[in-house]
Amino acid sequence: MKNLITKMLTFGGLSLLALASCKKDGVLTTANLTSSSASTLTVSAPTATLSPSKLTDPTIVETFSFTAPSFGYAAAVVNILQLDAPGDNWAHPYSVTMSTNVLSQGYNTSDFNTILLKMGLKGGTAATINARIQSTIGVNTSVYSAVVPITVTPFNLKSWLYVAGAYEGWANPGPQEDSLYSATSNGIYIGIINFTAGNNQFLVLPAKNWNNKYATNDPTGSTSSTVTYNANNNFYAPSTAGQYLVTLNLNLNTISFQAVNYYSLIGSAPPGTAWSTDSDMKYLNDGTSTWVATVPMIVGQFKVRQNHDWTYSWGDISPADGVDATDNNGGNINITTAKTYTIGFTIPITAVGVTPSVTATYSIH
Repeated sequence: MKNLITKMLTFGGLSLLALASCKKDGVLTTANLTSSSASTLTVSAPTATLSPSKLTDPTIVETFSFTAPSFGYAAAVVNILQLDAPGDNWAHPYSVTMSTNVLSQGYNTSDFNTILLKMGLKGGTAATINARIQSTIGVNTSVYSAVVPITVTPFNLKSWLYVAGAYEGWANPGPQEDSLYSATSNGIYIGIINFTAGNNQFLVLPAKNWNNKYATNDPTGSTSSTVTYNANNNFYAPSTAGQYLVTLNLNLNTISFQAVNYYSLIGSAPPGTAWSTDSDMKYLNDGTSTWVATVPMIVGQFKVRQNHDWTYSWGDISPADGVDATDNNGGNINITTAKTYTIGFTIPITAVGVTPSVTATYSIH
């Protein structure tokens, strides 16, 4: 028994020595996450008014520079430049991740203007945006620089995407009036397309050729909702024929369709109509909200009406100037010389079932 106890004590002592020999001293590193560890951000131009005359100029017009953050040790840091409108409160900032050891980011006129328009700023109007640097280590561990406000004035930059489809015989690239239009090149394009019966397939082209396309991976035949660059399937508008407002959002990669009210000419001046047959007008996808029709006219009269119906119609209320029209209250518009005219009718877009604007304008050329 004594020998057993002695062996147990000897074994226990050896175990303690073994544990003691395995113990190592270490240093616990803790990141310094106080405000003093954040970057200091500066901008080259606290006020920037951008000019379309510099659109192709590569000169840098705004530079964001910042100091390296200090976390108290050599940390692997990811720095992100964030820009946002004050009212957004950093919910949806424009963000660009900086490469390692890069402490500045510059933009030329074209790039900076595009960013500002995508943030929702209006061309020609001064506005304030906020800038900051987010410095991140590990997971969900970040510090932010002090916010730097900048007064900026972007300019509108119109752009089009080109639509080709069954409704117009798959012309390449399709007439511009059938294209989708963005008033500010902010990634959102709209246009009204008249999809005729059985002809609701189409593609959207970034240039006037077939080299690339915006298409979809949605099932063939179903009304499209998603957009994929150079996908295999054609877009499908709703199967019911009609005039649709098409909205292509390249920021969200979505496409949507809304049936809209449309307009036509009717009267005695358009030959063969005799106040019973409509001459349809075509929507110009150029941001002016104008419908046009180029038709031969004889001496007579006409009006503009909505959806081939007399519920809403527009005629002349100022015969002397020839530029005003109003619904139901205006008299017939007179044509005193027979020739081919281009009639323009400008009215805000409204969805089917929505009451249109009472007043509108027309032009005759």
